[in-house]
Amino acid sequence: MEYRKLGRTGLDISLIGLGTMTWGFQNTQNEGFEQMDYALEQGVNFFDTAEMYAVPPSAETFGSTESIIGNWFASRKNRDKIIIASKITGPGLPWIRGGQNLIDKKNIHLALDSSLKRLKTDYIDLYQLHWPNRGSYHFGQSWDYAPNFNAQAEEENFLEVLHTMQTLIDAGKIRHIGLSNETAWGMTKWLQLAVQHNLPRMASIQNEYSLLCRYFEPDLSEIALHEDCGLLAWSPLSRGTLSGKYLNGARPEGSRLTIETRPDHRDHPQTEAAIKKYVELAKKYSLDPSQMALAFVNNRPFVSSTLIGATSMQQLKNNINAIELKLSTEIMEEIEKIRRDHPMPY
Repeated sequence: MEYRKLGRTGLDISLIGLGTMTWGFQNTQNEGFEQMDYALEQGVNFFDTAEMYAVPPSAETFGSTESIIGNWFASRKNRDKIIIASKITGPGLPWIRGGQNLIDKKNIHLALDSSLKRLKTDYIDLYQLHWPNRGSYHFGQSWDYAPNFNAQAEEENFLEVLHTMQTLIDAGKIRHIGLSNETAWGMTKWLQLAVQHNLPRMASIQNEYSLLCRYFEPDLSEIALHEDCGLLAWSPLSRGTLSGKYLNGARPEGSRLTIETRPDHRDHPQTEAAIKKYVELAKKYSLDPSQMALAFVNNRPFVSSTLIGATSMQQLKNNINAIELKLSTEIMEEIEKIRRDHPMPY
């Protein structure tokens, strides 16, 4: 396993991070335990979760993933071996705190205390803001996102959040803080305010990034690199589509797209065309398509950890083994050619 620094925290996190959102819906607790046991054996020390998991999100499965992780900690007595990251949910889901779940002082305290209880731990290593109160272009909203908000009000909220996080760090309930699904403006503003007011600094940003989704370049990647606020890349296989398993309308039994209740913003003819090209490229060089896609993300200098997810042990082992693959200059050049021929496919 390879390790990279988590911002300026001094923590070394595994380049392959374990995503957990399937546990509690697609995966049972026992399957989650098996995944965590194996990942830890392979040197994976960074697990990512959120209060809203399992996914697809629902009132019935809310918090179930954290509970499974907490039960694993209690069973294995190994909390000190894991750098655990969780998230407070942004606004929009009516079953979370009565729908009044803006990220603010009140909700941070409520959310964190509940997460700590479910995780059966006294502290969370990295506590992240799942998405901004003001919204963003993530989750398929890039085509019509309009950044129409009161910047002064947002800045005041940012300061309230940072002051709250400082009290929680002082209390030992969290160690570090991070962003998720943020924009360049937001990322810069968070970092700026932390310096100006001597408040906790965002250690990372968790945004979607893959061969198909490269919104992180070039602006956010520049900030990540030069401000030591690296990317935790979610959906590096673009919901598993880069494996090629959904090509030509295929829907394997039990797969994510067979159970997802929400419209899939990635499901377009142009997306399929791009996936076919990447799968063909992998086969040309006798590579596994999933491993090639993960190796691409691992290779990026602004990435701190690539968050994999799996519903089977075979998938998990294959994804973790991608750490051994280094892509040649020739393959990287062909990837860039495919990108130019199939820009922003969703």
